[in-house]
Amino acid sequence: TFDDGPIPEVTPWALDLLKAFDVKATFFCVGDNVRKYPDIYKEILQRGHQVGNHTFNHLQGWKNTPRYFLDNTQYAKSFIQSTLFRPPHGHMIFPQPLLLKQAGYKIVMWDVVTRDYSRWVSPERVFDNVKRYVRDGSIIVFHDSLKAERNLRYALPKAIEWLIAEGYRFGLIGE
Repeated sequence: TFDDGPIPEVTPWALDLLKAFDVKATFFCVGDNVRKYPDIYKEILQRGHQVGNHTFNHLQGWKNTPRYFLDNTQYAKSFIQSTLFRPPHGHMIFPQPLLLKQAGYKIVMWDVVTRDYSRWVSPERVFDNVKRYVRDGSIIVFHDSLKAERNLRYALPKAIEWLIAEGYRFGLIGE
């Protein structure tokens, strides 16, 4: 999975790489990025990938009231046609998950965070995080963002190659 895009500097590169390996992914999109770059969003869908909602402004749940968090997510829904939802940074407070489920969203978290967004983590370490923590059924999170670009460009192709060599298969959420 990918969080935070779409953006022109990174997402098209990720899409081309995924195509080269015949891998499908789920992109949890920030609504404002979809608003700014609708053609990239359309390309994600046209290439057979899945999308999910990541709020309109990349809001952290614990910093916002439940109502504002839900309203922001619902506004993002006008740009992102999906009932899949991932909270930015994985943070929510009660009753945000309940409100989201009542609004029809399926909350999708992850179990392998690559830390590709951290300037304190080397590209090699990002790749090592995949190798160290992936298990059958894992959901790995990378980021199609400027913060992650350096690490992503190194670690994503290596991770895909390694996962394929290890016999892992790629699938969309719910498959």
